[in-house]
Amino acid sequence: MYLVSAAQMRELDRLTIEQYGTPGHILMERAGAGATQAFVEFFRNALPKRVLVVAGKGNNGGDGFVIARLLKRQGLACEVVLAAKKDDVRGDARRNLRAFLRLRGRVTEVTSHDQLAAVQKSLTRCDAIIDALLGTGLNAPVQGKGKGLYAALIELMNACGVPIAAVDVPSGLNADSGQTLGATVQADLTVTFGYPKFGQVFYPGTTAVGQLALVDIGIAAQAIKDVLAVSPQTALLTRREMGARIRDRRSEAHKGDYGHLLVLAGARGKSGAALLCASSALRTGTGLVTLAGPKGLVPIFSSVLLEAMTTPLPETAGGSLKLNEKALLQALQGKSAVAFGPGIGVSAQTKRMTRWLLKNSTVPILVDADGLNCIAADVSMLKTTKVPLILTPHPGEMSRLTKTQTTDIQAHRLDIARGFAVQHSCYLILKGARTVIAAPDGRAWLNPTGNPGMASGGMGDVLAGLIGGLLAQGYSPEEACCLGVFLHGAAADAVAEEKGEVGMLARDVIERLPGTLRAVRQAGQLDPYAADYSDILS
Repeated sequence: MYLVSAAQMRELDRLTIEQYGTPGHILMERAGAGATQAFVEFFRNALPKRVLVVAGKGNNGGDGFVIARLLKRQGLACEVVLAAKKDDVRGDARRNLRAFLRLRGRVTEVTSHDQLAAVQKSLTRCDAIIDALLGTGLNAPVQGKGKGLYAALIELMNACGVPIAAVDVPSGLNADSGQTLGATVQADLTVTFGYPKFGQVFYPGTTAVGQLALVDIGIAAQAIKDVLAVSPQTALLTRREMGARIRDRRSEAHKGDYGHLLVLAGARGKSGAALLCASSALRTGTGLVTLAGPKGLVPIFSSVLLEAMTTPLPETAGGSLKLNEKALLQALQGKSAVAFGPGIGVSAQTKRMTRWLLKNSTVPILVDADGLNCIAADVSMLKTTKVPLILTPHPGEMSRLTKTQTTDIQAHRLDIARGFAVQHSCYLILKGARTVIAAPDGRAWLNPTGNPGMASGGMGDVLAGLIGGLLAQGYSPEEACCLGVFLHGAAADAVAEEKGEVGMLARDVIERLPGTLRAVRQAGQLDPYAADYSDILS
């Protein structure tokens, strides 16, 4: 499911209308019909009897007029507040305003603050609001000089206390950045058209969006190729798509069919990171897992994680890994992937080991945690890798890798992740709210799963083992990254639903992985092309 900018969506609309033969009023009718269906579905348990549509004079308002007409035909008491004169409405929006008026629909014109009392009166009578005031083209604060009319209308809507459904994007939200531009509608439901917009899935925008529903309005297939082929593609991970990627298991399968992961992890005082990583890989379905760490930790590994094999490696006097090329070569024998870095510490020895592993491994490598901090000392070592490489930094680790302030990383997550992956020919997973996955060819994905309960120690170790386990099972780096990140968040969401977010532990997420794999796989068996005008994404 592609994510697009406001400009890309406008171009998709334009090409569909001007070059590929779909009239604009047909697209508007489809948008309004789909939004109406999503609205009804959202309120299926208690459909509002009185609905107020707050509309602007542009195409966003035109969509609102279609919704008002269709809701009125369904027997709901629906009226419109128009933030303009009727005569100021043009084009396809004017056509649909007239259609609503022919049904004897009530339209209240509001062009000055003096008329806001009438809006307040209408708001006190309604059970729900349709926000069709401002669309995706907004790029400046809605207040303008002083407190503008649009800002006043938005504040009245937010203060009304009834559910709000936004058309395409909540008024006041930048559809590209997700930044709130002054007064912004706080929607319970946002119905967007064609494709989700970047600002709807980035924070803080996602908090204004509420639930996000997608309506297919019939954008021409050739228009999609024309627009998206000329810019880096970015997609939103969905449960159906991820479920479709999870492979079935043959009834005659054995453990050798599902890979052998080598986990290189741990140091004195950090055995937990290694154990969480290996446990996660096993719960993901990896056939065999060997946990290799400092020899002093192997008795702990063996006693805690009975299902994993262990390999003792030379250690320093401080209890961390010590580079021994012969021992590492033996550990790599027969393995199908490596997860490296959790809890290893940062020292001259671990930096040497990191450099050696990147240069000499013949199987895909995932590097996490202290392994990333070792790379940050000399990023040029990434050039020596001849196998698929996945890096999984959180914003602080990304800051060290790029020598960029964490605040800048967070402000430009997608661009920075994509740029690093392309420059260094690796897959990069920038963790955090709305984790970004970037590929060496410039493609990127955003993950919608996960919750604040994951802000606790060990969650990154779980993700490393999950993705490493998928790599070992033969999933491509792209599949392992996307599936791993999605499943990680989905398992945490399942924990939060049962126990709450506060107090969530990394091992709670591990225990949820088998059930999450099953649930997501079942979702993937649904028809991904079935018409569904209320495909709730969040």
